[in-house]
Amino acid sequence: MSDKPGGKELKVPNMSYVVSIFKVMSDETRLSILWLLSQGEWCVHHLAEALDTSVSNISHHLRLLRASRLVKSRREGQKVYYSLDDEHVVRLLDEAFEHAQHG
Repeated sequence: MSDKPGGKELKVPNMSYVVSIFKVMSDETRLSILWLLSQGEWCVHHLAEALDTSVSNISHHLRLLRASRLVKSRREGQKVYYSLDDEHVVRLLDEAFEHAQHG
């Protein structure tokens, strides 16, 4: 008889990508960007205005968020618009904020 949950062998998945996502999200500016993007598409200038910081600072954070596949971009003329990469990111944010409200 196995003393493991469910009586079966459990294999721990590779956690490095998940850890990298949480590391990227652990910065307050990046989390604020993600929250704003959960409300819809934003360009860099409007994000900088909303967060009262420089365009170069926002661009730096957006590069990290894109590298982690949390954010995607699209170009329209000279402007680049950013949004959350997919519905998983929305759910992850929703769960995190809901959990924080119950803490």
